[in-house]
Amino acid sequence: MSHTSKASAPKGRLGILTPGMGAVSTTFIAGCIAINKGLAKPIGSLTQMGHITTPDGKRQKISDVVPLQSFENIAFGGWDVHTDNVYEAAVNAKVLDRYMIEQLKPELEVIKPMTAVFDNSYVKNLQGTNVKPEKNKMVLAEALMEDIRRFKEEHNCDRLVMIWCGSTEKYIEESDVHRSLENFEQGLKDNAVDIPPSMIYTYAAVKMGIPYANGAPNLSGDVPAILELAEKTQTPLAGKDFKTGQTFMKTVLAPGLKSRHLGIEGWFSTNILGNRDGEVLDAPENFKTKEVSKLGVLEQILEPELHPDLYGDLYHKVRINYYPPRGDAKEGWDNIDIRGWMDYPMQIKVDFLCRDSILAAPLVLDLAIFLDLAKRAGESGIQRWLSYYLKSPQTLPGEKPEHDLFKQHDNLDAKLLSIAGL
Repeated sequence: MSHTSKASAPKGRLGILTPGMGAVSTTFIAGCIAINKGLAKPIGSLTQMGHITTPDGKRQKISDVVPLQSFENIAFGGWDVHTDNVYEAAVNAKVLDRYMIEQLKPELEVIKPMTAVFDNSYVKNLQGTNVKPEKNKMVLAEALMEDIRRFKEEHNCDRLVMIWCGSTEKYIEESDVHRSLENFEQGLKDNAVDIPPSMIYTYAAVKMGIPYANGAPNLSGDVPAILELAEKTQTPLAGKDFKTGQTFMKTVLAPGLKSRHLGIEGWFSTNILGNRDGEVLDAPENFKTKEVSKLGVLEQILEPELHPDLYGDLYHKVRINYYPPRGDAKEGWDNIDIRGWMDYPMQIKVDFLCRDSILAAPLVLDLAIFLDLAKRAGESGIQRWLSYYLKSPQTLPGEKPEHDLFKQHDNLDAKLLSIAGL
């Protein structure tokens, strides 16, 4: 470990709070506990299994280069619209096999969700009874902050991180209420319609200086008011939308096709899934939020303005279909119409039979561990180096996000070496 590391040592216990304790969150929590008990391996997690090349050419474990929080000293908590404890929620999610869940039952059933901030008008296809009764949004934000203070004390946590694992809300565009912290706080008091529940969680976390990542495509923390607050409270932010299945494959394939200067005429993507996420996205107003997140990837990677002959007329279509029999075992199917030498047509077919929450769980862990590192290193505001994990990376106004997975990984490594003082 370098003695010139910019990050202080991670003393004590880290609390990871997840608004939304459904399939993704319970798979993440159960996996962490299983790994600590020696029942599983942290496959998919850079913080636990990744290596980095230091300036002297050596390959070292990331945890030997920067001071990461101990995996064994983490507390889990969160909020959900249902009262099921994490054991019950994991059983209902049907992601993990029952034999594994039963081995973790004592640890899982003691983790119970706090009452959620929720408004059905933002997520039409989701209902719940474990909901805070307060109607005023500022009062709700204060109630969340009280929940956070109580959790930190009861679980003896030294630091906290919040990762949004809840549903995709209906599409909202930035408006005047989002353009300054003063406007936003007045909007909370006035119950502004453009402040959805996810923003109330974001505000509560950032107000308390708690690093926050947004695992959904919701507007959430991606507004000037929250950025202003993050600079004021010196809080790191990362968003939006976990990059797990189909979009992950796009950010692998598209850079390769571009590097060989192969043309692309069309890229058709469809998904079928049957979990709570699929049910929520079955509503058109919620699907639009996800669609915007998914559609932005190819244009940035392929740069059609520089390569009009190759990508100038690219037709990109994305579909998501709710299909209950599939459950969490999502299928992402892509048809790619490409052109080669002398304009001869070819096709690529990709059928990714993935498991949505299995792919998302290590991203939750890494974002939490890396955001905690960023906080201890004195970082604040948007953490662009964490774009590696996200479909629609958060940027400042006027900036273009980086979507190429390999460039994102290089940026992540560069930031870790910088924090390490190397």
